[in-house]
Amino acid sequence: MSLSKFQNGWRIQWRVIHALMIRELHTRYGRENIGFLWIMVEPMLFAGLVAILWRVMKGSEQHGVGIVAFVVSGYLPVVLFRHAVSRCVALFVANSSLMYHQQIKVLDFVLVRFIIELLGSMMAYFFIAVVLIGFDQFPVPADIGLLISGWLLYGLFTLSLCLIIAPLSEMSEIVEKFIPVTTYIMLPFSGLFTMASWLSPSSREYLLYSPFVNAMEMMRKGIWGDKVTAYYDIWNPITCSVVLTVIGLALCRHVRKVITVE
Repeated sequence: MSLSKFQNGWRIQWRVIHALMIRELHTRYGRENIGFLWIMVEPMLFAGLVAILWRVMKGSEQHGVGIVAFVVSGYLPVVLFRHAVSRCVALFVANSSLMYHQQIKVLDFVLVRFIIELLGSMMAYFFIAVVLIGFDQFPVPADIGLLISGWLLYGLFTLSLCLIIAPLSEMSEIVEKFIPVTTYIMLPFSGLFTMASWLSPSSREYLLYSPFVNAMEMMRKGIWGDKVTAYYDIWNPITCSVVLTVIGLALCRHVRKVITVE
């Protein structure tokens, strides 16, 4: 394939994704009130309410870390995971009428919904962090590069899960029923409630098998720097994401062959 053909194909695919994003935002949020800004406000409301609850229950600090900043920095990535995964259930059937268009692929639907959730969560993270920094409730990140890297790895692993869940939910209704329960069960393995250094060595060893925990540890190390001790292996989320992505792409290809276009 020549470079010009590749560039032309990429431009066409980008226009498809852009058009699908606009359609998705209009369908989900409409044009009333603040419209698509709900993609940022909704995660902020979740994180803000949980942070207030933890502040009342646990006080202002835990292990020398501000509780509000700790909860916000952990809960928004978890919101990304929960929303992205739930939005991918029965995704292809809901958009099957669009598959008549040759340029639209099943992968586009997964990417569009994931990108929307990722942008919303990261916008909410940035906005609420800036506000809390102004009130001295959130530290200025010590290593912004490590913080962003952790976010990207968290998002990459979430995307790889979406690529598997979307086709599986089309193949079996059981998957659709179990997703809400699964998103709650994974919370202890998300890195939300604790840092690895706060645990015993044996518990820490098992918890660090979770790609989410490794990415979360990177984010919190990027925020607090030397004030916290972080344990993470950058190759854990990368390797897991690559393996799940390969499986997910194969499943998406299979589902595209058997799905009924309406």
